Amino acid sequence: MFQLFCKGLFKLMGWKIAGELPKDSQFIAIVAPHTSNWDFVIGVIARGVLGVKINFLGKHQLFIPPWGWFFKAIGGTPVDRRKSNNLVDAVAEMFKTNPSFNLALAPEGTRSPVTRWKTGFYHIANKAQVPIVAVGLDFGKKTIVIDKGITPSGDIVQDMQPLVEFYRSVEGRHPKVIPDFTL
Repeated sequence: MFQLFCKGLFKLMGWKIAGELPKDSQFIAIVAPHTSNWDFVIGVIARGVLGVKINFLGKHQLFIPPWGWFFKAIGGTPVDRRKSNNLVDAVAEMFKTNPSFNLALAPEGTRSPVTRWKTGFYHIANKAQVPIVAVGLDFGKKTIVIDKGITPSGDIVQDMQPLVEFYRSVEGRHPKVIPDFTL
């Protein structure tokens, strides 16, 4: 029922989906460019359209009353970015202990322009041995673009280049520059 609701809402809003998520494996979806609060709304509806449970990590402030219960109910896990908490190992363990666990993250980590992407998603995928799937929120074309996944090789510089190039073809709600990848 929820999937039909999301499909109708997506169509009414004029959005569509191009590409597919992996069907037979776990994955980390990196979603970008992250430029607006609408990114989350569109992403949750798209997840409903696809009918796939995808979890997410969010700043701990989102999980306080009155909305905290909602974000947890839709698959969110709070992260306190003020603390060092070995998040890569903890999330890699979630992949190992739950065969239906998938995760969506924004590599920019913020809606503001950045000069460098966060790399935790890459380290999680490498440690958990799951593919990284690039998902673009193209507001110009009103399309969720799902690119082919990459399997981390351990060479982060080489693996990041095709991801960065993919996102340079995607127009965020508020366009911003996708930075070159540097360590």
